[in-house]
Amino acid sequence: MILASTAATAQQQPIMEPVLRDNFPDAFVMAEGNGSFIAYATNDGENVPMAVSRDLISWTPVRDTAGKKQDAMPTLAPWVKQGFTWAPEVMKVGANYLLYYTANHRAQDKQCLGVAVSTSPRGPFVDRSAEPMVCQFELGGSIDANPFRDKDGKLYLYWKADGNRIGKRSRLWGAPLTPDGLKLAAAAKDIGLTDEDAWEQRVIEAPTMLRVPDGYAMLYSGGYFGWNDDQRLSPYAMNWARCAGPLGPCTDAGPTPILNSYARPGKEGCLSGPGHQSVFRANGGTFISFHGWSTTKGCRKGEGKRFLYVAPFGWENNAPAIAPSLRPAR
Repeated sequence: MILASTAATAQQQPIMEPVLRDNFPDAFVMAEGNGSFIAYATNDGENVPMAVSRDLISWTPVRDTAGKKQDAMPTLAPWVKQGFTWAPEVMKVGANYLLYYTANHRAQDKQCLGVAVSTSPRGPFVDRSAEPMVCQFELGGSIDANPFRDKDGKLYLYWKADGNRIGKRSRLWGAPLTPDGLKLAAAAKDIGLTDEDAWEQRVIEAPTMLRVPDGYAMLYSGGYFGWNDDQRLSPYAMNWARCAGPLGPCTDAGPTPILNSYARPGKEGCLSGPGHQSVFRANGGTFISFHGWSTTKGCRKGEGKRFLYVAPFGWENNAPAIAPSLRPAR
């Protein structure tokens, strides 16, 4: 049974152990077909690194025929500056796979959203656009694209207006997509979530829209994503909101995160800075992936990598429920 985890105290946080101990931040996981799963991550050498698994517990990098790590998007769009390709998410639309990504705009020096196309989930994904798909320059840029298909087949895209980068509030936005998923079908809309709770530290980001038994809900991350040397643990965490429809309005479900950092040295380990989640179906169940910072055995700051975690996910008592991770504590 999936256990509810709606309180913020460390004693009630589910025990988590990473499934991939490589640097793999902002991961997005999906079923690849033929019983395998594929995950995409923020740039780390490759523009879009990939890893694969058959059991969601053991993961290996995708490599080409020469044994080199394969890049899902080896060639960048004309507007993109090298080295800032973040938070990829992939959706199959018709015969194509669409990779929505965040990248730095060469001329404006702000992060923006693009979409690249491939006939294979492993790429190569190609975006030949001269300009971004979405970029709110006046709001600090746009990051963390999340595509969503509703039960009626309509497509939507969600993202964060990067206001905290320029001293403004960070907010989450959404818009319907054209049937091919390549363009916005209408003007973008502020879906109503703001960074007002204390734990959020004036930052909310990484939206994940869900269709749940009683309507719509959005998972999101908040707080400073990093882990400074003077911090016991990273303040980054995950929460959720209720939404009246696919474009909101959305309202925070509670003032405290559903998953945050905890320190329990020993068998139960620790978790630092969990966030940037994705939710996916696999083998008849539902799972959540997220990243967390590497730690030492004493639950102190590790080597500065963000590891991949996977755990069962469900909906209980009209709220999200996260179970202990698939990989048991060591």
